[in-house]
Parts: sequence; structure tokens; C-alpha cells
Amino acid sequence: MNYKFRKKPVVIEAFQMTEARRSDNSEWPNWLNLAWNEPIGEGALFIDPTDTARHRLLIGTKEGTLSVSWGDYIIRGVKGELYPCKPDIFAATYDPVEG
Repeated sequence: MNYKFRKKPVVIEAFQMTEARRSDNSEWPNWLNLAWNEPIGEGALFIDPTDTARHRLLIGTKEGTLSVSWGDYIIRGVKGELYPCKPDIFAATYDPVEG
């Protein structure tokens, strides 16, 4: 029986969230702006309601609410789902696509 598999080559969209980009959303892709305007829940990007400094971002996913740290990539998956990804994992998993 085979226990090894290769990931299918799919193209995803991603955006690296930095503190500067959090303050100025002019570079945000449209899909991220739409997620920002969603009500809290699956598919939404929002400020942690318990963070009095209003800096901590959260993403609602099927698996629950996940935290976004500065430098994390926010990935838009093949079905439009959003999730955070650490920069080292992102670099090991994805290559840039031209165009």
C-alpha cells in the first residue's frame, strides 16, 4: 500500500499581513477587504474582541477561529476559504506564479 502523496499543483491567492499593512489596507486584495466586512464567523477577518489594543487579527474558519500574527500569510484556498500560514511553512510549500 502507498502511504506517500504529492500535493496537486493548485494556484492559491495569498497576502502577507504586516503591522504596516494592517494600518493601511490600500494594498489588500479585494477578497481580503470582503472578508474584513463580513460579520464575525467563518470566512471573516476581524479584530479580536478581547484585544483592547485592537491589534490582534482573527480569521473564522471551518475548524474554528485562528489567530493571525504579523508576517503570517493569509491564504485564500481553492474553495475561497481563508486561513493563516506561518512564513516558513508558506515558503516551503508555495512558489510564486507569474501573472
